[in-house]
Amino acid sequence: MRRPPHLRTPEWFTADDSTLNVAFVYPMQGPAGIFGPGCEACARLAAEEINKDGGVLGKELRLLEVDGGAPPETVAAEVEALVATGAVHGVTGWHISSVRRAVAPRVAHRVPYVYTALYEGGERTDGVFMTSETPDGQLRPAMRLLAETRRARRWFVVGNNYVWPRRTARAARRYARALRGGRVCGEAYLPLGTEDFTEVLRRIEHTDADAVLMLLVGSDAVRFNRAFAASGLDQRCLRLSTLMDENMLMASGPETTGDLFSTAGFFASLANQDTLDFHGRYAGRFGFEAPAPGSLGESCYEGVLLLASLIERARALDVSAICAAAETVSYEGPRGLLHLRDRHVRQRIYLAEADGVDFNVVAQLPSPQHLL
Repeated sequence: MRRPPHLRTPEWFTADDSTLNVAFVYPMQGPAGIFGPGCEACARLAAEEINKDGGVLGKELRLLEVDGGAPPETVAAEVEALVATGAVHGVTGWHISSVRRAVAPRVAHRVPYVYTALYEGGERTDGVFMTSETPDGQLRPAMRLLAETRRARRWFVVGNNYVWPRRTARAARRYARALRGGRVCGEAYLPLGTEDFTEVLRRIEHTDADAVLMLLVGSDAVRFNRAFAASGLDQRCLRLSTLMDENMLMASGPETTGDLFSTAGFFASLANQDTLDFHGRYAGRFGFEAPAPGSLGESCYEGVLLLASLIERARALDVSAICAAAETVSYEGPRGLLHLRDRHVRQRIYLAEADGVDFNVVAQLPSPQHLL
């Protein structure tokens, strides 16, 4: 898929009253790089549709790509420089939590920042808005449902070694204890880019775990799926991931995805009208050989829509004005008509089971009362 010049080189971006420039931060390398093509395509589609409808405050919305797969401080320095020079008026994109935690303090008080990745919860920085899932609305009801339907109560956590997996695992321990006979019976945290899972698999085998909570990013999860199935543990333990899309299933291979579940606010296989309309526009724009628009890539479509809606509602680029108007913001996209509450988008969340390299949605998860 060729990128137009304005999505390739920062030199194309200058301060211009006729454009509203947005730093689009998504992974072009590393374990999360597997999501990159889908992120880029979905964000581009959103920007093109917004511009076709008149832009944002009458300005053309333009995306400036930043590699969110680089080290967090490198990403933060690049985004801060773009904001400081006035080259961009907002920030959005999918990137891991350690990148968000580096970027937010540097820019969120100066420009609106819409973060589209599922995350561990608790972000309170003024000017930061979240479109995706948190453990309370995503992981807790999924664990409860799997305990009821599959008797999954003894969990082993495998995650990468940074803030999202560790804080999500802390929540998982609470959720497991709330289940009859539930507990987390082991945890392992591995560097991003891990290729050898032999020791972790041995540890799982020596526990009484009947379920594995996967908190691995991108290609790390792909390699884990392959090793897990090759070890035969897929015959004993189901797997649940809160970060698993169709691209990862395809990379893992159909023989590795038995008894694998995922929970998210969007799956490509959802058959509601919003999703079907989105797929039609996406295929019409990029063709049927385009990257699969899984939940992680699609979140970038949501991010561009929310950023535009925040600015339009406030009728200003000022962060204070945007924050003041945020609770009245809503927008409609592939996930339906969505509203903000406490700077988080409230949405339906689903549990799906892998079927080869696709997902079958098996349930809409109940929402915690405080999220309604």
